[in-house]
Amino acid sequence: MSSSEADALVIGGGFYGAAIAIYLAKQRGLRRVILVEKEAKLLSRASYHNQARVHNGYHYPRSFTTAFRSRVNLPRFVRDWPDAVKQDFTKLYAIARRNSKVTARQFERFCHEIGANIQPAENGLRELFDPKFIESVFRVEEYAFDSTKLAAWAKQELAQTNVEVRLSTSVSAMSRASSARKGMVVTTHHDSGNVSTVHCRYVFNCTYSGLNQFGGHFPGTQTKLKHEITEMALIQVPPALKDIGVTVMDGPFFSMMPFPARGLHTLSHVRYTPHFSWQDEVGADPYKKLQEYDHVSRVDRMVRDVGRYLPSVLDAKHVDSLFEVKTVLQKNEGDDGRPILFEKHAELPGCYSVLGGKIDNIYDVLEQLDTEKFEAVSE
Repeated sequence: MSSSEADALVIGGGFYGAAIAIYLAKQRGLRRVILVEKEAKLLSRASYHNQARVHNGYHYPRSFTTAFRSRVNLPRFVRDWPDAVKQDFTKLYAIARRNSKVTARQFERFCHEIGANIQPAENGLRELFDPKFIESVFRVEEYAFDSTKLAAWAKQELAQTNVEVRLSTSVSAMSRASSARKGMVVTTHHDSGNVSTVHCRYVFNCTYSGLNQFGGHFPGTQTKLKHEITEMALIQVPPALKDIGVTVMDGPFFSMMPFPARGLHTLSHVRYTPHFSWQDEVGADPYKKLQEYDHVSRVDRMVRDVGRYLPSVLDAKHVDSLFEVKTVLQKNEGDDGRPILFEKHAELPGCYSVLGGKIDNIYDVLEQLDTEKFEAVSE
């Protein structure tokens, strides 16, 4: 068994893990940072298998804090990753006449409160919707991101900041080291069968749905988590919807967004996108559940229901479906809020668990890390 030393080990090579590793090396001066990712490529799981939406707050009328933070973070994200952001499409939010938890007037008032731009959609855009089911349609400012371009950015920045990236590598256990200065011993496994240990002062657990799947002295998160197996349908839309994104809200409705990484649109439906859910528990690996799940698409039901509100979507072609585990904080199930999970584990000093529900939450994480003290210990 080989062994190495590091100032910090980041577990998880999604967008959050990569951004944190780069931050530690570039902004906090840690000389030896290692990033491990169980897949063969960076940003290839939850960072890719999602709706690729850069939120601007509109989606969260029942959680002012989440909405306001998105409103603040969107221009920062566009500034920091301009090449990865797609802005050249029209984004519409429509309010359903029945079963919506907000009215059109309430939605307008909410948008003004958070400072988000909103205006009535033009006649040609309103005519895309069936007026029997839609009360109002608004043109808003909301964007999409290309995860493949974010992955290219991460690869380049990690190399330039001398972060060591270990792909096809998973972590099985985190334990306290005999020397307090070295903090922890982390056991890693490469797909080739090689087992190694890393002695490090800090560990950042950015494994999203796998946050609590470690042995050793890792205590688990205090925040309770819920997992869902979800289906994000990828569709080729008809010409009338080619440069348009749509969200009908707020309740058991749907979203359709450009998906730049594939040149298609995603289609998600509150009722049909989640296939089933369960409460997080140690030893019940969410990714194993996903692997064993029979990936039978529900896209026909999605399209049939969406077609009542947006008739032209009935001419869309289903190309593919992205199945993934989605993880949320149990406490926010009722209000759709998406705060970050940021936990310091007192039982394992120097160990942090981080989870964000939206890509722009990265700024909330980095602001938390700005308040932490880090000491480089590697030679």
